[in-house]
Amino acid sequence: MELTIRPRRLRGNESIRRLCRETRLSPDSLIYPIFVDESLNGRRPIPALEGQYHYGLDTVAEAVEECLAAGVGRCILFGLPARKDAQGSSAWDEKGVIQEAIRAIKKAYPDFYVITDVCMCEYTDHGHCGILCGEQVDNDKTLDVLARTALSHAQAGADMVAPSDMMDGRVAAIRAALDGHGFQNVPIMSYSAKYASAFYGPFREAAGSAPSFGDRKGYQMDPHNRREALKECALDVEEGADILMVKPALAYLDVIRECSDAFDLPMCAYSVSGEYAMIKAASAAGLIDEHKAMCESAVSVFRAGADMLITYYAKELAQAIRKGEIG
Repeated sequence: MELTIRPRRLRGNESIRRLCRETRLSPDSLIYPIFVDESLNGRRPIPALEGQYHYGLDTVAEAVEECLAAGVGRCILFGLPARKDAQGSSAWDEKGVIQEAIRAIKKAYPDFYVITDVCMCEYTDHGHCGILCGEQVDNDKTLDVLARTALSHAQAGADMVAPSDMMDGRVAAIRAALDGHGFQNVPIMSYSAKYASAFYGPFREAAGSAPSFGDRKGYQMDPHNRREALKECALDVEEGADILMVKPALAYLDVIRECSDAFDLPMCAYSVSGEYAMIKAASAAGLIDEHKAMCESAVSVFRAGADMLITYYAKELAQAIRKGEIG
């Protein structure tokens, strides 16, 4: 058969396939989530997230050391405080769990890049992401505590803050607080399109952040909506966000693509706990190859348009990239 165009010519061996790849991954694009428990000494396995740990303030630098050994130079911190109240006041405590974790990391590894999650759900005794008025989260009252929390993280040495609460106007409030106190150069990574997803279950167990009543559908996005994500991203751009995010990743690849195409800011995606746990569970059942599924799912997120990825597989992916198994 006479064929002039034969796409298989560029698939003939590993060398040509790697040469012609459209999507390339780098360890520099990976962010590792670290859970820090104020009441813990040492480290403790997280049952809901096989292979992940809670770290005490005395061991959080060890988590960073493991990241660096794998080739990962960035983390996002989540805190489990020793005390909770209705306002989540330990979130902005100068000596709170995240503030002290930042200091511990920066003391041991000054150049390691620390991003902090800014939300109230881990710090409130009701588990919602803001200040309650009855059984509803009061958007505008919550903005003040989010801004105070983000500012306290910057004052402790955080390199970047990442509000995940989905309150209207939170990026503007945080930007004003940071700028007003001399932190104009601290970027904001906004969880711009954070959906009310079924894939958060293991995280809520790991972070102790499940709501004590109701759900978060009043502030997180409806999974049916696509155009609304573009609206949320546009608002965050106007308010001063430096990086946009879509969360979760795999069930929202179309949203990642549209938002990436529509906006000039870097795009982050969060491969959430449920995605990680599903791969682990399917692998344990002998149904899939964990390593290959990990790699393929990560590639899909970057192919969809993400520039960076928060993932519990960050260390394994970085090693796979360095070995030439992916990327």
